[in-house]
Amino acid sequence: MSVARGGNAGSTTLDLEPLLDASHDDSDADNQKGGATGGGAMLNGSSSKESRVGSVGHRERERERDESAVFIKKISSALFYGLSSFMITVINKTVLTSYHFPSFLFLSLGQLTASIVVLGVGKRLKLVSFPPLQRNTFAKIFPLPLIFLGNMMFGLGGTQSLSLPMFAALRRFSILMTMLLELKILGLRPTTAVQVSVYAMIGGALVAASDDLSFNMRGYIYVMITNALTASNGVYVKKKLDTSEIGKYGLMFYNSLFMFLPALALNFFTGDLEQAINFSEWHDPVFLTQFLLSCVMGFILSYSTILCTQFNSALTTTIVGCLKNICVTYLGMFIGGDYVFSWLNCIGINISVLASLLYTYVTFRRKRAPDKQSHLPSSNRAENV
Repeated sequence: MSVARGGNAGSTTLDLEPLLDASHDDSDADNQKGGATGGGAMLNGSSSKESRVGSVGHRERERERDESAVFIKKISSALFYGLSSFMITVINKTVLTSYHFPSFLFLSLGQLTASIVVLGVGKRLKLVSFPPLQRNTFAKIFPLPLIFLGNMMFGLGGTQSLSLPMFAALRRFSILMTMLLELKILGLRPTTAVQVSVYAMIGGALVAASDDLSFNMRGYIYVMITNALTASNGVYVKKKLDTSEIGKYGLMFYNSLFMFLPALALNFFTGDLEQAINFSEWHDPVFLTQFLLSCVMGFILSYSTILCTQFNSALTTTIVGCLKNICVTYLGMFIGGDYVFSWLNCIGINISVLASLLYTYVTFRRKRAPDKQSHLPSSNRAENV
């Protein structure tokens, strides 16, 4: 673009194109800068949103992994306890009945000794850890030592006096006792499905007991005492693990340590110590191996019991212990040679077994939390678990 001027000196032409072009260039640059700024803001907003979504997704994946890990621990601890309980039941029955070992009290003393030695050596080698003995240690874990010793002794007494199928059936009464104690002491109420399965197991045990042709009153009394102590032990172990710094290894060690001298005194005053020392089969390597296995399995059972109670609940520990009796029930018809068959007894045992399977299905379904229980109001609870 040009502008002409007239005058005597001639004409002069001004070219405005470069100025207009520069103006257009500045305008285009401003537009481009503004567009870039707006686009950057949009990109930043989109990136922030994606970051938040990614963070939420990461947390979800972490939560799912944690839930899977907890679920595996629950299942593993329950299986470990069930296997340990099965093995020690069969071995104890073989030692006490097949070999006619005279003293279940002495066998319980051996199991206490094994627990003390194994845990003491384990602590010295730094494989396990628990607090040192203090003046208030006994008060912290009371009444667990008394329950622990009574449960061990009367359980062995019942194993010696009854056939394994009836012992297994009667042991299911401990489930009902555990359920009631959890409600009273821990403030936990089982679901309806759990209650139905428990009542069915009790009903089956009653039917079996009504036609027990090898009835032994002393054995029945031993088992019912064991049931009460088992229920108390499971609930109090759960409570002490949640409220005490002693831990599961400390509970095992100090339960055995505090009860060793009372158990030794009981063996001495009842004459069981002398009977055991004079037993004629100590030279038999097979018997000796099974006796030592019984002692060691006592420690393993104590450990697996605490582990299962810690990762699950007292009711789950009790029910798994009875569930292993599915195998013990049928094998026990041939182990020990003291089972007398009858149709009514067999029907009752099988009802109890089927109810155990029902509880297992209800408890360990993947989509539901094991032992899902509704908490009572805080005013009615003794303590949170």
